[in-house]
Amino acid sequence: MKLQPLRPTLLSCRQIDDVNEALGRGLIGDGFDVARHRSLGLVTVDQDDSAYIALDEATKHAAVDVVFARSFYAGAAHASGPLSGEMLGVVAGQDPDEVAEALWVIKQHLAEVVCFQTLADRPQPSSAFLAHVVTETGSYLSTVAGVAPGDPIAYLIAPPMEALVAVDAALKAAPVTLRQFIKAPSETNFSGAFLAGSLADLQAARDAFVDAVADVVARPLQAARRPARLRR
Repeated sequence: MKLQPLRPTLLSCRQIDDVNEALGRGLIGDGFDVARHRSLGLVTVDQDDSAYIALDEATKHAAVDVVFARSFYAGAAHASGPLSGEMLGVVAGQDPDEVAEALWVIKQHLAEVVCFQTLADRPQPSSAFLAHVVTETGSYLSTVAGVAPGDPIAYLIAPPMEALVAVDAALKAAPVTLRQFIKAPSETNFSGAFLAGSLADLQAARDAFVDAVADVVARPLQAARRPARLRR
């Protein structure tokens, strides 16, 4: 099985060094801290889940919080504008230099580390999916997945049918724990899961997830067959 990377594109990246307080409260809500969230870094990306992983990575390298991260309905193919992509993410910090560092980490992580994939040896178009082990979560994904900061997680995303079959296979492949199941339809109509466990077990679960996605793609109608016993 050969996998083809589908690299995300950072569509826009801007910084507001000293955000208007009313706007900050409007964006962040009750969690807005005028001192801690003075400077904002904003990104739009054409892959939402890749961007969430990159945002989390930024919290491990700079003194910032992820204060807003949300997918847009129907995905990047139906974006509201050429710079909208599939999600808007915002990090906030007290020091504009820390925010600038966070934005650079996001850019590098998207370019070099995390991406969706597809099956290169299957008829095109094939299913796109994300099967990524975060070896050490930051302050953002640890909260989202319900694990302690620094714990690893498997971040698994696929179209709804592939995700159901593949998450089941991942949970059976290793002693891992389902921390959250993302039911369809999500904003982008994908589904998936966050799994917790040891790093080795999460890697095994991830591999089983990929194998199961490939099996669904290869045999989508595998169960549409005459059963041995019919009740009518």
